[in-house]
Amino acid sequence: MPLHIGFLLFPHVTQLDLTGPAQILSRVPEAKVHLVWKDRAPVMTDVGFSIEPTSTFDECPQLDVLCVPGGFGIADQLTDEQTLGFLKRQGSGARYVTSVCNGALVLGAAGLLVGYRSACHWMWRKYLTRFGAIPVEARIVRDRNRISGGGVTAGIDFALQLAAELAGEEMARTLQLAFEYDPQPPFDCGSPEKAGPERVARLRDMQRERIARAEAQIERAALVGGV
Repeated sequence: MPLHIGFLLFPHVTQLDLTGPAQILSRVPEAKVHLVWKDRAPVMTDVGFSIEPTSTFDECPQLDVLCVPGGFGIADQLTDEQTLGFLKRQGSGARYVTSVCNGALVLGAAGLLVGYRSACHWMWRKYLTRFGAIPVEARIVRDRNRISGGGVTAGIDFALQLAAELAGEEMARTLQLAFEYDPQPPFDCGSPEKAGPERVARLRDMQRERIARAEAQIERAALVGGV
């Protein structure tokens, strides 16, 4: 029996949120990866190239693993009835309901994180409470069958942890070796604490307009969800 692993693909997704975990999880024995959207037209990512869906919402089989990646494109998904309906249907039957980066907020808007602990990108973590979730400052968080990764690159760590859940720790270790995942970043500033307040403020200012638009959608989604 195939192991159905599905990623929500949507316009302006941060492609590494999706492609990093998809690359790892595609090597889990019996895995069949689905990139799911409303139709099969190519979907533009946040870096200017497109990814083709492999399945529509209606065509998608019941998933064993449901994953929602993040990106600034989440703003439009937070109140999209088709997207949220798909997530609710799949989330009710999936073995694992998962997210990467601020994709956790879309799971929250679908009502799938009420009472659950969750990771999220540090810039977006505080908004989890608007959907009844419990924000946790960690790279990977597991709460029952909910597994979440922090911002962007944490998706690879998340995928290796999920691979261990699905196929055992030895398989996950073998995959880590196969992909030569041995991070040695040139700069030690990959978190707000390490980057310092000035750099954090500069980044927030760069993203101010996008965040303001997303905040408005978060508030609308929270009101619709009744949280």
